Amino acid sequence: MRPEYDLSQLKGKVRGKYVERYRAGTNLILLESDVQAAFPDAEAVNEALRMLMKVARRQVQEKI
Repeated sequence: MRPEYDLSQLKGKVRGKYVERYRAGTNLILLESDVQAAFPDAEAVNEALRMLMKVARRQVQEKI
């Protein structure tokens, strides 16, 4: 932190307010704007990725 920040003036300060969320972990992924335009919500992204996983598994099984 920079010395010019006066933390005593912050309102609602609570040490470790989000520590439990941090420990639980996050799984945020930033999409490029062209990809984001193709998927309206998280459900659409998950559906597309599951379909891709299914296709990839089939291709691996066919090579065996």
